[in-house]
Amino acid sequence: MSDKTLYAAYTGIVEEALGALVDDGTLPADASFKNVTLEPPRDPAHGDLATNAAMVLAKPAKTNPRALAEAIAAKLEAHDSITSAEIAGPGFINLRLEPAAWLSELQAIDALGDLYGHSAMGAGTRVNVEYVSANPTGPMHMGHCRGAVVGDALSSLLEFAGHDVTREYYINDAGGQVDTLARSAHLRYREALGDNIGDIPEGLYPGAYLVLVGEALAGEFGDKYKDLPEEEWLAIFRAEAVARMMELIKSDLALLGIHHDVFASEAALHAAGKPDAAEAWLREHDLVYDGVLEAPKGKAPPEDWEPVELPLFRSTKFGDDQDRPIKKSDGKWTYFGADLAYHMQKAGEADELIDIWGADHAGTVKRIKAAVAALSEGKGEPTPFDVKLVQMVQLMRGGEPVKMSKRSGNFITIADMIEEVGKDVVRFTMLTRKPEAQMDFDFAKVVEASKDNPVWYVQYAHARIQSTLRKALEDEGISPSTEALGQLGAEEITLIRRAAQFPREIESAAKAREPHRIAFYLYDLATDLNAFYSLGNTDLEKRFILKQDKALSAARLFLAESIGQVLRNGLRVLGVEAVDRM
Repeated sequence: MSDKTLYAAYTGIVEEALGALVDDGTLPADASFKNVTLEPPRDPAHGDLATNAAMVLAKPAKTNPRALAEAIAAKLEAHDSITSAEIAGPGFINLRLEPAAWLSELQAIDALGDLYGHSAMGAGTRVNVEYVSANPTGPMHMGHCRGAVVGDALSSLLEFAGHDVTREYYINDAGGQVDTLARSAHLRYREALGDNIGDIPEGLYPGAYLVLVGEALAGEFGDKYKDLPEEEWLAIFRAEAVARMMELIKSDLALLGIHHDVFASEAALHAAGKPDAAEAWLREHDLVYDGVLEAPKGKAPPEDWEPVELPLFRSTKFGDDQDRPIKKSDGKWTYFGADLAYHMQKAGEADELIDIWGADHAGTVKRIKAAVAALSEGKGEPTPFDVKLVQMVQLMRGGEPVKMSKRSGNFITIADMIEEVGKDVVRFTMLTRKPEAQMDFDFAKVVEASKDNPVWYVQYAHARIQSTLRKALEDEGISPSTEALGQLGAEEITLIRRAAQFPREIESAAKAREPHRIAFYLYDLATDLNAFYSLGNTDLEKRFILKQDKALSAARLFLAESIGQVLRNGLRVLGVEAVDRM
């Protein structure tokens, strides 16, 4: 099993046993093993591995789970590396393995190296992950950071699990906010040309980042547009300002290690007639009709409300609360109408769609899911679509909230954060809680050298391994070796058990679309490693480097090197560098 991971190997052994039961008629020929799992038992005292095979297959086999478990256990116990197969509860089967099975996992880690944990589960499925998609009106700030990291880590996780991933950014460059940006840039342009602009008028963007944009525009155009009416320069300044903001945004994201494959423009979507094409397609499939929206429920209609016939999408057919307009009364597209066309465009180029949104967009999830379901119905097969909602992050410093105001241009940018604490600290910290849970980011705590600081603790575990390997070679001339792996004992095998879970953690996290699971796993692995190091504080025989037993030292170093490989692979999925020194 030197090039095959333990869980993959024993999943194969379980399936062989089940196949033998199909052959002898115990299981029906059409029995599906899809829902059969192999995982660590909740209590390690119960064994090394546990399978639910009898629970899943008892019904199609028309027998009770315990009876089927006895037949499966008999087949499994015949395998040389399985010392026992014990039935627990209503029909779970707990397996105990020969120690050699766990030791061979270290050789699998060594053989596979950077590919340890890589899975073919995705089978090349094309997945479009859209994330960040911030309005192009300023630099990336803390409000964008968590969703950016979650989306990027999810993309890497899916790639590592065998999917073909496209990272996409949707540029909202067709709404009123980009006209406001253009006016704000023109004001700074006039300032660069010597005008005294005074206080920034209410409604324009006040950020100092636009000073450089104004200077660049002055350098490019001179005073050509300084005194012309707005209609002469608005479109030009809108395009120029958006382009320069996107350069700034891409630069900020690069600091965070984020690079998108596709930047899709809402303005280009409209220019290409995609919303019109989407409406025509939906009407052809009776999914858009002309109707009158009901007055808002639960309260008196606003004075300016009047029943107006609008093109409505039949979103109630797909579980939404009401049908949704795709155009406004003035004939302009609603945000939903454009978004529907955008998702239609994405669905044409991917097998699955995932959007990462801020939690403040929760109210629109149902309608866009209805839209994608409608598009799927039209093409005859469903396009899996998931929206991951990410809660905001509260910035803290020493336990006190950091006050920010985007209105006054006073906010902490991603560039500010990275300059203060570093990319890796920001990325890992953003994954230490489920994205739907509230999070505090305390500038003081995230750089603490403490077990309570997960990013430091995991990095410390890797650096500690590298330090041990250097010390063993430089002081004692000992290198990692497999020759004496058989001397490793129960404590070492406990550590190997945790490391061996990495491939299944990758697959389960990818299936759930939850990259934070990998951060949690790495913390647990670091905890187990540091616990083993602690054994050497009270029992000198448990240390990695033993002057009196170089063979055992070399085996333990091979174990340490393998744990370091797993830590590196997991950190790479999260976009975090594994450091060799701290």
